[in-house]
Amino acid sequence: MNVDQLIAQFGETQVTTFLLVLGRISPLFLLAPMFSSKQMPARARSICAVALTIGIMPVAAEAGDAGGALPSDVLGLAGLMLKEMLVGTAFAFALGAFFAAVSVAGTLLDTFIGFSFGALVDPVTGNPGGVLNQLYALVGIAVFIAIGGDAWVIQGLARTYDAVPLLSAPEIGSLVEGAQVAFSGIFGAAIEICAPVLLAVVLTDAAFGIVSRVVPQLNVFAVGFPAKVAVGLVVIAASLPFLAGWLDDELQKSVGSALRAIKVAG
Repeated sequence: MNVDQLIAQFGETQVTTFLLVLGRISPLFLLAPMFSSKQMPARARSICAVALTIGIMPVAAEAGDAGGALPSDVLGLAGLMLKEMLVGTAFAFALGAFFAAVSVAGTLLDTFIGFSFGALVDPVTGNPGGVLNQLYALVGIAVFIAIGGDAWVIQGLARTYDAVPLLSAPEIGSLVEGAQVAFSGIFGAAIEICAPVLLAVVLTDAAFGIVSRVVPQLNVFAVGFPAKVAVGLVVIAASLPFLAGWLDDELQKSVGSALRAIKVAG
């Protein structure tokens, strides 16, 4: 079978379904962890998006009322495409918010320990960040791949068609509430990740503050900065292995909350 014969088998309905599914999948490569990594070339992300679209098309066609007649007019297709992009963005945003907490935790530690003085470009997000920001981002991506997070994300995306089929509209209030909950939880989750290191650094600063009051002639900055860095690195080395368990639990919660936020307007 040549290319022309293969293309001829795709009718108008199949092409329309393909474009609508691609519209729901595309936000995944802009917001979701690993899928939106700057280390993945744009061409590779495009190929992955098309491949996922082809794989999820049968699920989208069988779910709910997707077997109905798709609109053939421009306005109807444009409305469905906007709806698909909105659903995909809501799902990807919930996943991106939980992973952003890992980067925020690294940024907080860079600020408190002092590594933020030498900001570098984060290879994962492409944004300027400190050393610990990059470390936590890379470790988070490695753990995400090790626990099969990419498979969970793809399965969760396929399940969105059970919640909101192609010809159904989501409940806007539920989407807004889900996005608000995901965004408001970023800082709290970041504190959970870096709490042991943050506490150790604050106690170290307090200890050197007391020393500076008792021995004013001691150059506390020259002594305290290396000590604070050493304490921070030691506690990071001790607490970083527990990040895998936290990511495992939070990823399951994020996929579940994203699916609960996406539901058909009743």
